[in-house]
Amino acid sequence: MEFAVEVEVLARVRHKNLLGLRGYCAGADQRMIVYDYMPNLSLLSHLHGQFAGEVRLDWKRRVAVAVGSAEGLVYLHHEVAPHIIHRDIKASNVLLDSDFAPLVADFGFAKLVPEGVSHMTTRVKGTLGYLAPEYAMWGKVSGACDVYSFGILLLELVSGRKPIERLPSGAKRTITEWAEPLIARGRLGDLVDPRLRGAFDAAQLARAVECAALCVQGEPDRRPDMKTVVRILRGDNNAGAPAAAMVGRGGSKGDLQQLPVRMESVKYADRLMEMDKSTSYYGEPEDGDEDEQEEEDDDDEVEEYSLIDDKSSMNFGAFGAMPVQTMQDPYVKRFSGNANAIKI
Repeated sequence: MEFAVEVEVLARVRHKNLLGLRGYCAGADQRMIVYDYMPNLSLLSHLHGQFAGEVRLDWKRRVAVAVGSAEGLVYLHHEVAPHIIHRDIKASNVLLDSDFAPLVADFGFAKLVPEGVSHMTTRVKGTLGYLAPEYAMWGKVSGACDVYSFGILLLELVSGRKPIERLPSGAKRTITEWAEPLIARGRLGDLVDPRLRGAFDAAQLARAVECAALCVQGEPDRRPDMKTVVRILRGDNNAGAPAAAMVGRGGSKGDLQQLPVRMESVKYADRLMEMDKSTSYYGEPEDGDEDEQEEEDDDDEVEEYSLIDDKSSMNFGAFGAMPVQTMQDPYVKRFSGNANAIKI
């Protein structure tokens, strides 16, 4: 099924930031899809995999990857008919050509959106760490789900961290949990990947962090669309982008920048955190962790999860807590005085 979906979507799309279809084979024993060769592999391989120690992705290239990936999503969401929701935006699905230009790939989970339809309800598939709350909890998928995933990807590009990381204590936390207090204190410089050694543009950093914070808002209707995302990243939306002159590269007390939007962090339920196998370690690893970390960093594949058990609706609820707000199903009609809030 995913093979057929991918071929159908690839046959429809033509954009410089989307991986195009060269050909396919649907034989009885084998099914293959032929793409252009991407010599620089995936974004994941440069942030966490075999090229992570070489720092081929400098700040300028990271910004270009963010903008190009966003423009590819603009095409899917707004310019092709019917509109397409990717549903699996993540670092391993952003491929890099010989010039490090990004091409969004892997449309096996994509959904074609009929005209006039704002959202669909579907079985939840995706990668832990990138899933929007309304999708993980209720199976409600819309373009805003891709926007959320892009926000996580943007934080990943800025920081060089994985969407879920394992702490020395053995506990796991999401990248939004890590970033939220730094953003709240205006310490944007502390978000930047230390491998860049302070070589970044402060104004671009402020725009990227603001954009990420907007994209990962808990309620889908509070997230920007991808057109707005591109404008913010490019600096075209001056009213929405913060003045960045005082953003500190080292996070010192004198170099603080308060963003006009608050980052909202989410926490996955423990049962899903236990399933995750794509996390990385930060701080000093515990005994025996070194070899496991090396194996994880060399692996460009991130495990996929189906997060809803068909046998029981009680398994809705991929997130264990959202401390910043009370969450409601955004697509259920709200009546006056109806206490339909769901705490997670």
